[in-house]
Amino acid sequence: MLRRFLLPRHLSCRYNSSSTKPWYVTTPIFYPNAAPHIGHLYSLVTADIFARYNRIKNPSRPVVFVTGTDEHGLKIQKAAKAQGLPPREFCDTISQQFRRLSKEADISYTRFIRTSEQAHYDAVQSIWRELDSQGLIYKGSYSGWYSVTDECFYTDAQVTHIPETPSSPARTIAKETSSPVEFSQETNYMFRLSSFRETLLQHYSTHKDAIFPEAYRTYILSILESPLEDISISRPQSRLSWGIPVPGDSEHTIYVWVDAVISYLTGIGYPWKDAGLSQGWPVDVQVIGKDIVRFHTIYLPAILQALKLPMPKRLLTHAHWTSSQKKMSKSLGNTTDPFQAMSEFGVDSVRYYLAKVGGRFRDDVDWSHSQVSKHDKELQALVGNLFMRVTSATMMSRVKEALHNSDGAAELSEDLRLAFRELSDASAALAGKVKGNLDEMEVADALDSVVDLLRLANKVLSDAAPWKHPLAHVSLESHRGCLEALRVSGICLQPFIPGVATRLLDALGISSEKRTLESAKETDTFENVQAGMRLFGARK
Repeated sequence: MLRRFLLPRHLSCRYNSSSTKPWYVTTPIFYPNAAPHIGHLYSLVTADIFARYNRIKNPSRPVVFVTGTDEHGLKIQKAAKAQGLPPREFCDTISQQFRRLSKEADISYTRFIRTSEQAHYDAVQSIWRELDSQGLIYKGSYSGWYSVTDECFYTDAQVTHIPETPSSPARTIAKETSSPVEFSQETNYMFRLSSFRETLLQHYSTHKDAIFPEAYRTYILSILESPLEDISISRPQSRLSWGIPVPGDSEHTIYVWVDAVISYLTGIGYPWKDAGLSQGWPVDVQVIGKDIVRFHTIYLPAILQALKLPMPKRLLTHAHWTSSQKKMSKSLGNTTDPFQAMSEFGVDSVRYYLAKVGGRFRDDVDWSHSQVSKHDKELQALVGNLFMRVTSATMMSRVKEALHNSDGAAELSEDLRLAFRELSDASAALAGKVKGNLDEMEVADALDSVVDLLRLANKVLSDAAPWKHPLAHVSLESHRGCLEALRVSGICLQPFIPGVATRLLDALGISSEKRTLESAKETDTFENVQAGMRLFGARK
């Protein structure tokens, strides 16, 4: 496995202060009612790819990366009670598992926020007071279908009534998530969401890249074409005691989703003394799962518009990982343990699989143990075996021989000249392809372009067969071309498999300042890489 050849190394999250607005990326604030599953890791790795990409794309610009846990709500309250623990103690334990997941998966976050922090309480209550001062909050009687699983109220139009059958009782479920719901009627505080329909519709109609993939923008536009109902933003304290109290009314608790989406502001120090630019606002990319798109495209933006803050620039909405074509869930017992997967295959092999198979975001993807194993072997062959072959004792001996024969290049066959030229051109074009794909959020396509180059380098090496070719110069050109392919691939692989990429670039002797995307566009000289390799060997 690759981890035996190239071991992962955690990337420092620190950055230098700068007057430039930091590039800001977030994951969902995960709900810690149970241990993390592979879907949580998927969101983390996706956001981490963009964080790391932007660090090598523009090294002078700080990157802020916020993740964390959303710890309030009825679901947490019930889960804690089932464990016989106070909610905070329960959250302390589960939240630590999410922090551990981030560490073990080499996630380069800069801030891990917990919504149980005092700073978050202060920010949420500050925003509540501001919304209230504008007349956007009022008290009213509210009735609807509530899902504890989703922590969400649904209208009659958003639920399905399933009649009784011989094998199951009658039940009502949410159309969007299939979660069970119960009818609830209570006096709550309401938010005038209806007031923001037109401005939200105008925003998403004008900003066609605000939601990716496009299908989710189309879905939100369809919702906004009809009137929006005001939403309940509190629960009676008698039903929900674990949460942030409504300012001035301790008998009510702030609705968990209002609490949760504000964490993206709290995570960078809201309330700010300025407009938030120096801290990173507006967020450049928010990574979320498709089941929470409504909260991030309607609820949060409405609050931001009320606060007169800029809208998030882009929302990346990914699909789900399934098991045997069924959504993973604890109740079905079909979740995949990310810690076990990383232990078995290695961190970078799991990251590679998540990015390569799940990096198109449009459709659900089925987790397959055998496919992870296949991709693990593919990665080992593409990177590890190529490096070992091109730096073998036999190859190095023939390279040394060719360096003493300057006329060897003239003797290359036309087929070999074309093959080496194709490899050289592909190496030179790689950085531009990766940049183009990642700027368009096409993670799998970006990784495929690196894989294509590595496959080409392996093919050229195998076809040239320098270890048995009578002309020693074939070894020199094979060595030169494959080293350059490995160098640019190593630079471009840093966002996806940082441990492998770091070890590869170390082995090639590439200095830290030469690991930027711009450096990958520059053709390095064979002699520089050779010198770097000698220095690396001397250090070892």
